[in-house]
Order: sequence, then C-alpha cells, then structure tokens
Amino acid sequence: MCGIVGYIGHRDAYDVVIKGLKRLEYRGYDSAGIALYDGEALKVCKTKGKVVDLEKKVQESITSNGSIGIGHTRWATHGQPNDTNSHPHLSNSGNLAIIHNGIIENYDSLRKELKKRGYTFQSDTDTEVLVNLIEDVIKNEGVKLGKAVQIALNQTVGAYAIAVFDKRKPDEIVVARLGSPLAIGIGDNEYFIASDASPFIAYTNNAIYLEDGEMAVVRHGKEVKVRKILNDSEVDAYVQELQLNLEQIEKGGYEHFMLKEIYEQPNAIRDTYRGRLLADKGIIKMAGVDDNLDRISKANRILIVGCGTSWHAGLVAEYIFEDMARIPVEVEYASEFRYRNPVITENDVVIAISQSGETADTMAAIKLAKEKGAFVFGVCNVVGSSISRETMAGAYTHAGPEIGVASTKAFTTQITVLTLMALKLGKYKGTISASDFRLHLQALEAIPQKVEKLLQSDKVIKEIAETYKNTRNCIYLGRGYNFPVALEGALKLKEISYIHAEGYPAAEMKHGPIALIDEEMPVVVIAVRKGHYEKVVSNIQEIKSRKGKIISVVTEGDTEVKELADHVIEIPETIESFTPLLTTIPLQLLSYHIAVMLGKNVDQPRNLAKSVTVE
Repeated sequence: MCGIVGYIGHRDAYDVVIKGLKRLEYRGYDSAGIALYDGEALKVCKTKGKVVDLEKKVQESITSNGSIGIGHTRWATHGQPNDTNSHPHLSNSGNLAIIHNGIIENYDSLRKELKKRGYTFQSDTDTEVLVNLIEDVIKNEGVKLGKAVQIALNQTVGAYAIAVFDKRKPDEIVVARLGSPLAIGIGDNEYFIASDASPFIAYTNNAIYLEDGEMAVVRHGKEVKVRKILNDSEVDAYVQELQLNLEQIEKGGYEHFMLKEIYEQPNAIRDTYRGRLLADKGIIKMAGVDDNLDRISKANRILIVGCGTSWHAGLVAEYIFEDMARIPVEVEYASEFRYRNPVITENDVVIAISQSGETADTMAAIKLAKEKGAFVFGVCNVVGSSISRETMAGAYTHAGPEIGVASTKAFTTQITVLTLMALKLGKYKGTISASDFRLHLQALEAIPQKVEKLLQSDKVIKEIAETYKNTRNCIYLGRGYNFPVALEGALKLKEISYIHAEGYPAAEMKHGPIALIDEEMPVVVIAVRKGHYEKVVSNIQEIKSRKGKIISVVTEGDTEVKELADHVIEIPETIESFTPLLTTIPLQLLSYHIAVMLGKNVDQPRNLAKSVTVE
C-alpha cells in the first residue's frame, strides 16, 4: 500500500516520477500527488483519484519543470481520501515536502505538542505531523535536514518509509524506513527512490534496499550514505543487481495484469520447481530445507502463518504436510497470531507465507516466533524483501512480479513450494514410500501442462460468468484439499467483483448455510473424483433439491455430477494432493470475467492494497 517515488538527476523529474507512480498503481491507492522543484519554486499538486487524474491536474495548475521531485500514491489511513489529505505534505514554512508510507502511532501526542509551539495543520494525517516535527527540530537544534530527520524519527512510534526534501537544499532527498520497504536505484549521476524497483527498472539494474531502522541522504553527484536511525552509525550499503526486466511488469498484450498472471501460471509453477524438482533422479533440492532438514523434521509441530490468499495456501499445506510428513500442523492468521499470546516452543517450526515479503502482520508474527525460540522458515516471492531477511531460512516462489492486487500465481506457486518441502520431509522421515515419492514427483512435474490444458476452458467459463454476473451472493463448497480452494474462490469473487461470496467445507452446508439455498443462489462445488467424491455428490443433490444453481468443477470424464449440475468445468486427472493447483484456475477465471463484465477495475479493486505494510 502507498507508493513512493523520488528522483534526483539530469532527467525531467516529472516524467520519471509520473511513470514511476503508474508502475506502483498495482499496490492499491485512493489519491496521488507530486512535488517538484525547478530551481526557484517548490510546486505541489495532489488529488483524490488515480494517477491519470493527477496528470490532468498538473497540466491545469502547475508547470512540470524540475530535476528533483517526489511523488506518492496514498491508501488512506488517517483522514479520508481527499485532496487535502493526499501526499506530499508541506511543513508550515513551506520549505519541507514529505511523502510517507506507514503509520505514526503517537502522532496525536506529537500534534498536540506542536500545536502548543504554534504549528497549524491543514490535513487529518499523521504525515503532516511528522514533516512539522522535522521542521521543528531544524529550527530548535540548528541541524541539517538529515540529522533532523534522524532526531525526529527517534521521537516517533510506528512504521514508515519516507522521503523528504528541503527546497533550500535542492540537491538531496533524505529517506528512511522502518517496517515499510524502500529502495534506492543507482544510475549514472542520478538516483531513484521507490517502494520497490519497478519504477526505476527502465533506468538502472542497481539498487540499495534499506533495512529496517536505516536512513540515507541521497545527494546528487555524491555516493549514497546509509546510517542507522537509532545511533547514527554508518552502514556499509550493499548494491544489489536486480533480476527484473521491464517486460515482466507490463501487460504483454493482455487486457489486465490479472488475466496475464492467470495465464502465466504454467510457467510460474515450472520456474518454482525448476532446479529443485529432479523427477528423473527422484530428488528434490531445496537449499533452505537441506541445510535445516534435521531441525525441521524433528519439529513437534509446524505453525503456518499468513494473511488472505497466503493463509489459504497454508491451509492446503496443512493437508499436505500432515499427509506426507506426518507432522502436526496448525494454520494461523498472522494478524491474530501476533496478539493472542500463542504457545510457541523451541521445538516448533513456523512457516511464514507472504507474496510481497513485506506484510506487516506476518513480519510481526515472525519476530514473535523468533523471540520464543522457534525455527522460522519464510516463503515469499520478492528477492531481498523483509521476510526473506528476517527468517532463518526460506524458499522463493519465483513467480515473477505479480501486479494484479488479487493474487493468482502467488497462490499456486506457494502451494508448489510447500508441496516440495513436504515431500522432501516425508522422504527424509520415511513417512512416504520411495514409489509414492517418485509418483508424486512425476505428477507435480506434469501440473504446468495440465494447467495449460485447463486454460483452454476459458470460453466455457466466460459463458458461465455471463449467466451469473448479476448475482448478489454466491456459495463455494469443497472438501479436504479443496476446502481451502473454496475459500480462495470466494475471496477472489469478493475482491474484484464486490459480490458477496462465502466458502465452506461441503459437509458444513447442512449446518447452516443450506438455509440460503434457493433458485437465486449459485453454488460453486469442487467435486473432483478424488477423496470424498460420493459425499460431495450427496451435497450436490441436497442443493439440487432446493433449486440452487450448481456450477461444478469436476474431473475429466465425470458423468454423475454432470447429470446434476447446471454447469460443468472439467479439470485433468491428477493426484488428490495436487488438485488445488488445478481447481483454483477456473475459479480465478470465473471471478475475472464476472468483474470485467460488471465494469470493475480488476487490477486495482477498491479499498485494497497489494502489499499491506500497516496493521
């Protein structure tokens, strides 16, 4: 959430910043703004709405010249999304401009103290409090901007990524982070600042990622100096070469990023197991697991923490780990786990799952688990992210950038990584036979090709979407491995079409939700010919007798469910534990097509953010 972009150099800062903000639109936001300095005046323009609205307002209200600039896309926390609360914010003197991602928790007490000193506030934001606190430090202590930022941040409580500049020193931007990501792109006599690398990948492949509790003075014509916020000690900054290209973050001919990412799943799954899954040799190679195999295999239990789609992937993993490795598993919402004083011991293994690697609740859960002595393993997609650095070991999903706010390939690649991990543990412990192990490897290797085949059903799914696009409610049912897929399918429909949907274990329908069934209620039932197939067929008959509309996801060649269902989507045959990698695909497409038909903003759903870096 919230996107930060900044630039100092020889280019037109406005052009760089606006393009950068567009690269960050995937994060989710409700307003946007920009501040530019042209050598004479500090010009600020901001507005509720999208970056395209900001562009129009800039053309109408300010000149866009300047070689230094900062820009922001805001996801509202303190104060409504409107022009006044949008970033950047200026200090009372008008000298300082700031953009901020995160929350200053003690902003109210700081605000009251600053008011006593004569400061006034135009907005409801915590950010305007911070910029005036920095100005107050400059006035009272006679220090430069960088030192003032450090002193001010040591008086704040909360999370932040900030970029600040002073029009009286227009050759530098001061940046800092605690809990929210921030990267510095290093070009040829120019610097870029952003929440992630996507805004500057077209200009440079070299970047410094600030660690928590670090700040930097980015000065034109000089090397970047990174220091600790707490004690001002200098940090030896590591310049990282980015493994990202422009094509990965563009639509590539697809109408939406979400559709592109749905269709990228065959390659994303292949990339996730590439080099790890050696089916012909009967081997799984995972450095993060290999190096800690004894510790993980002897765990009394595995605790999996995540939020949203990552939590659903964890639920699938619970079935897989318990079945293959015979280790007890508990799956927790990270947002609840961190606050409920959980019982954690040194004999526990905690697996933290996050697409972005920056999820605030999951980061807090990791820190809590480490304090209790547990071994913490991370599963995330973004190289160099906070979770990848905080955990003791881990595995990247290698899904490539996921720009659409509603996760698709993140889900299937997370399941792939966790499956590889469970299989490796099972083989090491002897809880899965050698023949079953090889059978699973071969079946997993075949999944991408089966996903490709399944994507050919898009036309059928689009026709189903046309039938149900105006429904107001929907129920999703699944059993066993596919119960979490029912939850994920319902989440996708809610996220991008704003249609109310709920997922349930199929057997739980008669314990309450069946009261909702009538001729107006579509029910999506995952009824693959694995596991408790006959029981699911009985549930379908219960729905049919109450005139519910049935959309079924079945195994190829199924005849029994076809006779009962109003609509059928077939998936290729596979091992039961791998069916979630297939059954989720048609549910993603169904949600996508319904949302498009309703005219919704599929890639940027209202009120949602891609990377939730605040509580």
